Amino acid sequence: MRLVLFDIDGTLLSSEGMGRASMQRALTEVFGSSGNPSYRYDGKTDKQIVRDTMRLEGHSDAHIDSRMEQLIALYLDGLRTGAKSGTFSVRPLAGVVEILDALEKRDDVVLGLLTGNIEPGARIKLSAAGINPDRFRVNAFGSDHEHRPELPAIAQRRASETLGLTIAGERLVVIGDTPADIECGRSLGARSIGVASGHYTVEQLEAHNPYAALPSLANTQQVLETILNA
Repeated sequence: MRLVLFDIDGTLLSSEGMGRASMQRALTEVFGSSGNPSYRYDGKTDKQIVRDTMRLEGHSDAHIDSRMEQLIALYLDGLRTGAKSGTFSVRPLAGVVEILDALEKRDDVVLGLLTGNIEPGARIKLSAAGINPDRFRVNAFGSDHEHRPELPAIAQRRASETLGLTIAGERLVVIGDTPADIECGRSLGARSIGVASGHYTVEQLEAHNPYAALPSLANTQQVLETILNA
């Protein structure tokens, strides 16, 4: 049995910057600044983004924590508004529907998510892209832990708690579009597959020594074989 864990933004879907726009509005409303525009969101958890950007603006961790709940609520409101407005084209990336269908049919694979998105935000984005969030049976979200390297172990534990499955670390397959996706499961022995559908090239992803790096998920048979051989 393999637990196949997908990142969301840049891997399963594109939201044309809806998440960043929603976060920047919330940061401005709560802290008075949206943070350094050069700060990269990809590969980070939502709460890590808040902490990193606002530390750089001079806010203490205690002050950030005291306003985190308010900020997250405003961020989610922004996502809901953005998803309904049609301002952003939220869509699945090439090959995503096909590879999810192919994996879901197998009895030796459990589909899951490993994402920096907090759970409600993940559900909003997936639903807006026409991907049913309930397809994913074992998940680890940015709301489970602020630090992405903690998420694979959380997913592994949930597989045991919710499905009664003991899945060894090397049977976890983490699929994502950033070096953070590749690195996060290394301590468990997880296999990582980089996908150059975000802001990193195949060559940049290969520099982090994933099990494999693919240009996209478009070639369903190639992607399926890569996952099953990992």
